[in-house]
Amino acid sequence: MKLKRLPSSKLTSPRGLLRRNRFNIRSTILICTFVIACSFAARAQMPAPGAPGKDAQWATAGKQGVGTANNSTSKVWFTLAEGVMTEVYYPDVTTANVHLLQFVVVDPTTHKVETERDDAIHQIKVPRPDSLTFQQINTSKTGSWKITKTYLTDPRRASVLIDVTFEPRSKDLALYAYYDPSLGNSGMGDSAFSNSALHTVDGSTQVSMVSEDVKSKVGSALMFSSPVAETVSGYFGVSDGLEQLRRFGRVTSAYTEAREGNVAQLVRITRPSHFTTILSFGVSRTMAAREAKASANIGFEKIRSEYERGWSDYVKMLPKVDPKALAQFNMAAMVLKAHEDKMHPGANVASLTVPWGGGPDANGNNNGGYRFVWSRDLYEVVTAYMALGDRAAANRALDFLFNVQQRRDGSFPQNSWLDGKPGWDSLQMDEVSYPLILAWQLGRTDRETYRDHVKGAADFIVKNGPATAQERWEEMPGYSPSTIAAEIAGLVCAADIAKKNGDERSAVAYLAKADDWARNVEQWTATTNGKYGDGHYYVRITQHGKPDAGESVELKNGAGVFDERDIVDAGFLELVRLGVKPPDDPLIAKSVNVIDQLIKVDTPNGPGYFRYNHDGYGEWYDGRRWNYDGKYTGNGHLWALLSGERGEYEIARCAGEVGPQEQSASLTNARARCLATAGTRLYTMMGFANDGMMIPEQVWDRREVPSNVDHEFIPELKFGEGTGSATPLAWSMAQFIRLAMSLKAGHNLETPQIVSDRYRNGVPSH
Repeated sequence: MKLKRLPSSKLTSPRGLLRRNRFNIRSTILICTFVIACSFAARAQMPAPGAPGKDAQWATAGKQGVGTANNSTSKVWFTLAEGVMTEVYYPDVTTANVHLLQFVVVDPTTHKVETERDDAIHQIKVPRPDSLTFQQINTSKTGSWKITKTYLTDPRRASVLIDVTFEPRSKDLALYAYYDPSLGNSGMGDSAFSNSALHTVDGSTQVSMVSEDVKSKVGSALMFSSPVAETVSGYFGVSDGLEQLRRFGRVTSAYTEAREGNVAQLVRITRPSHFTTILSFGVSRTMAAREAKASANIGFEKIRSEYERGWSDYVKMLPKVDPKALAQFNMAAMVLKAHEDKMHPGANVASLTVPWGGGPDANGNNNGGYRFVWSRDLYEVVTAYMALGDRAAANRALDFLFNVQQRRDGSFPQNSWLDGKPGWDSLQMDEVSYPLILAWQLGRTDRETYRDHVKGAADFIVKNGPATAQERWEEMPGYSPSTIAAEIAGLVCAADIAKKNGDERSAVAYLAKADDWARNVEQWTATTNGKYGDGHYYVRITQHGKPDAGESVELKNGAGVFDERDIVDAGFLELVRLGVKPPDDPLIAKSVNVIDQLIKVDTPNGPGYFRYNHDGYGEWYDGRRWNYDGKYTGNGHLWALLSGERGEYEIARCAGEVGPQEQSASLTNARARCLATAGTRLYTMMGFANDGMMIPEQVWDRREVPSNVDHEFIPELKFGEGTGSATPLAWSMAQFIRLAMSLKAGHNLETPQIVSDRYRNGVPSH
């Protein structure tokens, strides 16, 4: 992966009103579907002009909520940002079918048009801390209306349910629903059709709108418990219903079809005070409609009860941590679980987002964003699962790595789709190494695992390491301390598994190579004539293993050309975390002082860290989104997970005289104070989270914020808070969990004991 608040108090719920206004099959249905055409009531067809419409876009990646049912039955996921529903995934975590679903308010007297996303003050709340239930509260900036929406999914079906309350200052205000589909992971190539205003006849429901994409086999149905009118199917930004409202203050042309383009649909809610919206999916329009009707027959409150019980039962099984961090801890665990695909067990994607959104890539199904599986990110997630005690989830993930991702030569792709097909095409040696560490930690030492998976990966590392085509930041080739740390740890773990399977020859070879690299990692990656500190410190990466040579390196994302000795990151801390170097190693300590000088920023929420100095991966400081010009340029920002990694280093330093197996009750006062200092990193990560408790990839690093931010793609920027980067990032959520559990244990749970034992007193002599 390209490394590229808390719950509200008990909320007033309109349950009583909902019981009096039960959702039933006499509700209005609005359906968007592919593949199968729909029979309409008699009406003259009026094709929309302006094909194919403006470019499709993805919404901001700064999500404030994600949700799905805690089971494998309901294969639908929702995401929330900027007061609206953004991508909705079905039937897996890589396939988005929605760009945007929001409500629009129109004053028929003044013709003023206001949308939830652009014209409201947004709040998000978590109604209860043990469920992925989210509530958006949008209040018009003019004070003329308020919309409250509560989101969840049907545990038995592929349906997203939204309970909506509309509170207008004037009864004359009209409410419209605006739906912008991006069917089959693509905004272009869809066709939309609509009928006249809906009517309920003899208890039956009629279809108002249909959309289709002949390349897809997914149908969606959008259903309301209130009657609707003024249906429009048009081309996005040209002839769609919202465009008409903005131009004329009303719907002037009720277009009935828009073929082969970027389509969008609009409908007016005729009884908008309180209603339920259901967006359902299926393999066809017919199946999606059945899903919607079935969810409607059950009703929002019953579905809510089952949905929340599913998550509550899961949270009850989680370990307890510091009460101040418990709500964030539980949310992180639920979000990790929600990122695992339901048809491909163990496949956790990095994030249900396309960082910074936008871009013409949304026109076709050729941009996976972070909706891939990275071996590195999955390692972080698995170690969090292990810290939680969820070994079943951890083993599912390792099975995915070995049985789906691993190549015949033993290596692993940079990332992959759910079927193992590579997404991006580079090779990162740490990603080949992490599965070996996981196999050892999980006790997967059986003969079949060794023969078919472990040996191949270990042999590949021996043959191709220690240099890598890309390091952990996925940008540069060469000798990286973080990559070499993973390779050494992987080989030590593989050697132990080889011994257990009687392969002494391979075990000796793996250990010899690991020891050689452990002995030389400083020579390859630490300069002795740099310009920081006393000149002796680890650098980010060297292209040829010559850190004193002063070779020039061109950084990615348009950052510029620099002397290798001038670019540092905190990747060397992997040497401590994976047990290759002791935490009190003098060179480690000096390098920590250097990164504190160069890449640390004290924010209102605590210290944060850049990936490396002069990073260019992130929004521009003037507000333009990264890669706005298609040239992959920008300005880098702080990474939330790096504060957690720093906390783990500090835990390692706290070990002192007390062994890692001893209980916290036996800790000395000095060590307890040390751990308390490490614990502040946990609270810093909590501060980086948004009001939906989503921990971001990146955090804004300066007090100054741009005034020309395009809010469609970048949320409001605040010092020490998330940007438009991937939010939530599974790695960030996993890092929070692991740090919390390591603080509780008093030692780092991630560190493989066999590695730290081998190098506790330096590299063994032969």
